[in-house]
Amino acid sequence: MEYKVKVHWGDTDAAGIVFYPNFYKWMDEATHEFFSAIGHPTDTLFKANVALPLIETHCDFKRPVLYNVELIVQSEIVLLKEKVFKLSHQFYCEGQLVAEGYEVRAWASTADGHAKAVYIPDQVKNKLLLKGSGK
Repeated sequence: MEYKVKVHWGDTDAAGIVFYPNFYKWMDEATHEFFSAIGHPTDTLFKANVALPLIETHCDFKRPVLYNVELIVQSEIVLLKEKVFKLSHQFYCEGQLVAEGYEVRAWASTADGHAKAVYIPDQVKNKLLLKGSGK
């Protein structure tokens, strides 16, 4: 799945380069867009007492990204287990890979007020596999 990001002035540091936490913000946004694209928007999940808490995240920075460019974030499912999944995110600017990272998240129930990992429903798993493989 592709998610486009316009780099704004406030996304950069004093040197005019994108401040690194923004890549994590954009990975999070891409994940929310991914779930909307498979028919399970996260706001709807939250209302159904389902959360997608982060377990692990990482990003490698390949080249500096400057103000006023468009980034394309390509996201895909690279690991799908019973209760957790891993989304890979690759950032491209003008066709060049500028960063790549991932998020490991749990499928969690918040019904009792605390997030507890539970089994990902089969219909969601199937959609994750289909969309995550680029089909």
